[in-house]
Amino acid sequence: MSTPPASTFGTVDGVALHTPPLLEGRIRDLLAGSKIVMTGVTGFIGEQMLWTVLSECPDTTTGVIVRPKGSVTAQQRVASLLKKKIFADLVAEAGSVEQLMADRVQVIPGDLPDVPELPRDTDVLVHCAGDVSFDPPIDQAFRTNVLGARSLLTRLREACSDENGDLTRIPHYVHISTAYTAGRRRGAIPEAAHIHTIDYEAETRAALAMAEHVEARSRTAEQLAVLRKEAEAEHRQAGYLTTSEDTERRRKEWVKAELVKAGTERARSLGWTDVYTFAKALGERVVADLGSEFRVSVVRPAIVESSLRFPYAGWIEGFKMADPIILAYGRGQLPEFPASPDAVIDIIPCDYVVNAIVAVCATRPTVGEPEYYHLSSGARNPLTFRGVYEQVRRYFSEHPYTSGQGSTPLATWTFPGAEPVEKLMWVADKGVKVGNRLLSFAPRGRRTRTWATALDSSRKQLDFLGKYLSLYGEYLQSELHFVDDCTLALHRSLHADDAERFGFDSADFSWDHYLQDVHIPAITDPVKRLEAARKRRNARSTTYRDLKPTEPGTVLAAFDLDGTVMATNVVETYLWARLPELSPLRRAAELARVAAQLPLYLGAERRDRGVFLRSMYRRYAGADLARLEGFVDDRLSPLILDRMSPEAIRRIREHRDAGHTTILLTGVIRPLTRPFEGLFDTIVAAELATDAEGKCTGFLSGPPMVGESRSAWLAHYAQLHGIDLAKSYAYADSHVDYPMLHAVGNPVAVSPDIPLMREAKRKGWSIVEWPEMSPLPRLKMS
Repeated sequence: MSTPPASTFGTVDGVALHTPPLLEGRIRDLLAGSKIVMTGVTGFIGEQMLWTVLSECPDTTTGVIVRPKGSVTAQQRVASLLKKKIFADLVAEAGSVEQLMADRVQVIPGDLPDVPELPRDTDVLVHCAGDVSFDPPIDQAFRTNVLGARSLLTRLREACSDENGDLTRIPHYVHISTAYTAGRRRGAIPEAAHIHTIDYEAETRAALAMAEHVEARSRTAEQLAVLRKEAEAEHRQAGYLTTSEDTERRRKEWVKAELVKAGTERARSLGWTDVYTFAKALGERVVADLGSEFRVSVVRPAIVESSLRFPYAGWIEGFKMADPIILAYGRGQLPEFPASPDAVIDIIPCDYVVNAIVAVCATRPTVGEPEYYHLSSGARNPLTFRGVYEQVRRYFSEHPYTSGQGSTPLATWTFPGAEPVEKLMWVADKGVKVGNRLLSFAPRGRRTRTWATALDSSRKQLDFLGKYLSLYGEYLQSELHFVDDCTLALHRSLHADDAERFGFDSADFSWDHYLQDVHIPAITDPVKRLEAARKRRNARSTTYRDLKPTEPGTVLAAFDLDGTVMATNVVETYLWARLPELSPLRRAAELARVAAQLPLYLGAERRDRGVFLRSMYRRYAGADLARLEGFVDDRLSPLILDRMSPEAIRRIREHRDAGHTTILLTGVIRPLTRPFEGLFDTIVAAELATDAEGKCTGFLSGPPMVGESRSAWLAHYAQLHGIDLAKSYAYADSHVDYPMLHAVGNPVAVSPDIPLMREAKRKGWSIVEWPEMSPLPRLKMS
């Protein structure tokens, strides 16, 4: 294994300014008989840390602090963790997961900052857990990274003290931080405490108070009015309950966004890039203060990515900082990137990080003198953003990401800087907004849905790039150089028998091999397989399922009429039913009046479909109901049936054959549903009120069945008849029908309007295109 000379940042005339405690034997021997307690073992670094200790230190026992998750206990979560592929050999050797846990893994249920009592035989406590998001809400960042560290150190002291509170043993506390606690500095960053005068207790109190303050602001009348109006603009047609649910969703999102913004601004006002690094830096100060009676080591990894060798090349859990950028480029979704081409992206493989942490655990630092280690590559094996771009471009040139890229050539990045990219994004954002505004007036159809999908794709791309500019903008221009002399000295002190397995010298591998052969395939291949599986699943559909016979009366299938089962609308059906009984002169006059009222009708429908239906049915005033029913039976039935979708008819019959109760829920007047009486078990329609002579009054005998009325009717019907709505189906085409679709376990959006299409995609509902029905033949009026 190559061992290039140390960087010059931490040396004077070739002599190191500080020599950390070195290893004095093999790691397995140094840790033999020790109890290592860990946090964060369900996370990326923590999982491999547990695997490494169990695999390479056979005489070491572990304790793991894991929080219960819902109904899943901490023990069950650890058992699931140990069933993963990398633990297979360990489980086989022990005989079972249960035996491995009994022999070597003590589960300690708990969470941060509410840390439980620690085992009194704890020798080393490795704190891997922490909020790793760069933009958590400010209170969450402080609870986890500051209060969590304080609680752990307090519990560690209790575990190592007698009943009088006097220390009986000196444990080793290993704190996993981040290299970016250096903040917005430039130049060389030494492996030492960062000098600042920030009062972490005052900042923590302020962060927690901010959460209460923002929560209170979100409940003011002014803020709720803004959020309610936004929800109404999107969901008014679906009903008040849907709107209120969306208002509350928006309120919670607003609270989170405000707390994220508060954290970012507070961090930057004090010299840090974001609240994550700010809270981590204050966490280090907590460690230095409360760990003054312990042996303390602080490990600062940079950007941790997939493993180079262990447990196997390319091992990774989830997406890390650089991975979404790599994938987006391969898919053809990043035409440009605002990084500085010669800025260093400080990547380090996960197994190098874990190896270094285990080695640190085996050292014996001086009590009260914390040791600091940078796990980075930039000092002695730098990789620039331009270098990453060239590597990624080369990889996707040789291995095209065909599912997203197609025949589109890979983008050529010129690295113009942030300002030109931000201007381009601003223009594109305006274009998407204008496009969506125009779409709101476009006629419904497959082409309109195609345009909407393209706009949604552009919006997603803009949001993605915007997020990265916001989160990682300063990292893309970074001029930090992390000194890693202590880390290199520790690596060089490895026993000869440990050098290959536990090495962590960041200069001993090539970026060409790591990126081309290990990392990029590790993140792209699983995504390709996942996308292929998703395509197969979508081809089968998720909620548009093959129907299997069920016990009759236990499952229902509800269908909307207009635009779903039948190609028509309320205005058109009114003209069908009303005009034939009028004289030619009155027909012409009625057509003219309806045409003149259409803008008002359309406006009413956009605001409230119930109001629209009532307005439309006013025009039936004076019509003879019996004559209307006779006209439907004698003349309209074949024409109505001719407008039905063949796919709808087929699906309804499949439901009936499966023993499902078929229901038609429509705002159409009852007479016009007479042709469907042999197809549906139950029909719920608008009932026209009549006077003593059987003439329509222009009013309904009850509220129209629209929006939330449909979901309420389904819930009541299901309760009365023992129907399982979770196994039931619903089919509709309009956003106003969202409550009905949401009420069942198998909702299907049929040739939907744009708002429903977008909701269906968000919810993972099936979207089906039922062919256009045959055009209505000319109706003879006499």
